[in-house]
Amino acid sequence: MNGLRVIPTRRHGQERLYVCLTDGRNLAWYDREAGRINLLSDASREDVLEALGPFITGSVTVGPPPVPTPAELAGLTLHPDDDLAPNRPGEALLIALDREPGPSHRLRPDPRRRALTAEQTVGEALDRLDGAGWHALHSVPLPGGDRIHHLLIGPGGLFALHTLYARKARVTVADPMVALGRRETYPLLRRVRSDADRASYALTAEVRPVLVLVAPAAVAITASVREVRILRDTEVDGLRRAGGVLKPADVEALHAMARDRRVWEAAG
Repeated sequence: MNGLRVIPTRRHGQERLYVCLTDGRNLAWYDREAGRINLLSDASREDVLEALGPFITGSVTVGPPPVPTPAELAGLTLHPDDDLAPNRPGEALLIALDREPGPSHRLRPDPRRRALTAEQTVGEALDRLDGAGWHALHSVPLPGGDRIHHLLIGPGGLFALHTLYARKARVTVADPMVALGRRETYPLLRRVRSDADRASYALTAEVRPVLVLVAPAAVAITASVREVRILRDTEVDGLRRAGGVLKPADVEALHAMARDRRVWEAAG
C-alpha cells in the first residue's frame, strides 16, 4: 500500500494524527495522549505503523477503536429530536414528499417515490433481523444534506447500505461506475464508499459499504469491485450470517452511539 498521508487534527478537544489513503478515506488514527493507535482494519497494520513511524513517541498500544464504556453510555440521554431509532425506512423522503408532493399528473413517475420504494423494501428486510442480535437505523443524516440510507449493526460488524431502485432493469457495474439499462453511467460506488467512510469517522469503528439493488432484471459486474459488497434486495437477509466481529455488548454500545444525531455532526 503506497501514498498514505498523515494528517494532524483536533477532535473533541484532543489532538490526533489520522492516517488516510490518497482519496481521503481513513485507515487509523494515533492518539498521542493515550499512547494508542486505533486501526479501522487490521489488514493495514504494517502500512499504518510505517507511515506513523516518524511521529510515534514512547510506547504505544495498537488495536481496534475502543467501544464506549457503560459510564459513557449512561451519559447519552437523548432528546427525542436527537434519537434516530424511530426513523422509518425512507424517513427523509417521506418528509420531503409530504411537504412537496409534486404535481398530481406527471408524464413520468416521481423519482423520489421510486427511491422511497427501494428504501422501504430494504428497510423492512433489515428490520426483520432485529431479533437476531442486529440493529438497523434508517435515513441517518450527514452534514451537508447527505444521508446514509441504512446503517446495520450486529455480530458481523457495521454496514452502511445504499439502495438503488432497479426494477426490471439490467444493472451494469464497472467500478466506480453504475448504469441502469441504457441510461448514462455515473460513479455511484464512490458515493457508497464515501458514506461508509464518513460513518467510520463518526463512530470510530470500521463500517463496510454495501450497495443493494432492488428488483433488478439482471446484474453484470464487468470488473472486480473494490471493498463494496453488491447485493440484491432478496439477499439482504444473508448479512445476518456474518459473525465473529462484535460481541453483544459492543453491538449495543455502538447502536446506542449511532442513534444519537449529534454523533453524526462529526461525519463531515
